Amino acid sequence: MSADEARPPFPPFDEESARQKVRMAEDAWNTRNPERVALAYSKDSQWRNRSEFIHGREEIIAFLRRKWARELDYRLIKSLWAFHQDRIAVRFAYE
Repeated sequence: MSADEARPPFPPFDEESARQKVRMAEDAWNTRNPERVALAYSKDSQWRNRSEFIHGREEIIAFLRRKWARELDYRLIKSLWAFHQDRIAVRFAYE
């Protein structure tokens, strides 16, 4: 990982660092910059959006470009749902 990709806090997560990571991802998401958002996640991140399964940063970027071409003028709110060592699960809400 290069220095420009480093996004502490790093696993293993405790509650405070998990919440911080979620907030950082929320802040990045609300920039609506797919490349910046993708850097908030590990290179091998796995997402599920309804019936779509997304693996890795390139697929994250492509997914977000498609999503934001359709969805305009909203703000994402993320909250920590669960965490364990190197994994974090979140809940999403839109304003």
